[in-house]
Amino acid sequence: MPDRSHHQVTSESLADIQWLVSDEAVPWVDAALRLSASATSLQAAEVERLRRELSRERTHLVLELAALRQKARAKFSAAERMFFTPLGLEQATDEVIADYKARRFAGAGQVIDLCSGIGGDLLALAEVCRVTGYDRDPRMAVLAEANLRALERADRGAALVAEGSSVDVGDAAAWHIDPDRRPTGRRTTHVELHDPTWETIETMLARNNQAAVKLSPATTLEPPLEERAELEWISRARECRQLVAWFGRLANEAGRRRATVLGAAGEAPRSVVGVLGEPTAPLGRVEQYLYEPDPAVLAAKLDGSLAAEHGLSLISSGIAYYTAAHRVDDGALACFEVRDVLPFQIKTLKALVRQRGIGRLEIKKRGVDNDPERLRKELQLHGDASATLLVTRVAGRVTAIIAERVAGSV
Repeated sequence: MPDRSHHQVTSESLADIQWLVSDEAVPWVDAALRLSASATSLQAAEVERLRRELSRERTHLVLELAALRQKARAKFSAAERMFFTPLGLEQATDEVIADYKARRFAGAGQVIDLCSGIGGDLLALAEVCRVTGYDRDPRMAVLAEANLRALERADRGAALVAEGSSVDVGDAAAWHIDPDRRPTGRRTTHVELHDPTWETIETMLARNNQAAVKLSPATTLEPPLEERAELEWISRARECRQLVAWFGRLANEAGRRRATVLGAAGEAPRSVVGVLGEPTAPLGRVEQYLYEPDPAVLAAKLDGSLAAEHGLSLISSGIAYYTAAHRVDDGALACFEVRDVLPFQIKTLKALVRQRGIGRLEIKKRGVDNDPERLRKELQLHGDASATLLVTRVAGRVTAIIAERVAGSV
């Protein structure tokens, strides 16, 4: 979602953003970028020079942009050439996810990207089709246009100023929207409270149902939506980042759920597809291997389907840890080889990790109230060995599982 505080936009603040993306600002932005590599005394002197020669607002903008470009490297490979605001960067789709989503629009013709922000999805769409982005905040449109130019995609994409609900999607080949989930300043997972509202989005879908709606992974969904759309939860780096509702021809499997795990750029995605099913019966014990489904699989509630695919058993009812005597290599599962299973007692655990020389301990928990950081301190770790400690319930008892993360398992 973009930074949509449009009611605060003044002609002066818009002019400052337009200056920031202009050639005139380049030497000042470069100077701000050099500050991060300078000694403290040089930093202070350079900042003072900026304040003498630029307005307070423009000094703030170039220093902020320098910091944001460094932060944005986690989302954009060309971050050093791009333009951001703090909220615009926070809410932008990162390029790996955006590129993955854009594949469904390839060759579609003219596409519309509504509520486009600084251009996370817009940039990816411009790689595969012609696209026009719209945002009601004129500053976001300026930044998105600058990002299209910076990535040499301005010949296939443009960014304009307009309320998303006012744009006629009827003549577009397809459209994408990222409705505001914080219209009152507080995040909401209820689609009827988004902006545009779900009622408005339904009106737009009636006009053109070739659409993708970006939502929070925790969005509250109604059964009619599940029946009409393909719902896809997408994760990257073990974090479920977004839910996309695909409609029309963009939906590969309408009425079904998809959990997609993305790795680094260029890696093939792993998808689990299914419907909500009955939970598997708990085994009540731990076998040689323990498995933790990816957050996208858990958000989509497809862990039962994934477990059935690989012949895994649930350890305890209501706790998403699975087990098996055989090893499974699957990008949608974190795999751990079990070393010890014992009742959860600090004194016993402390003696065991000391005996094993475990100084690096990954601590995970499900279905219990333990604080991992407090537990880490209580165990007083020393040594060069590493392990994973999983604290959970097995057959109703709080249990400690010492395991080794299988190489390649994330």
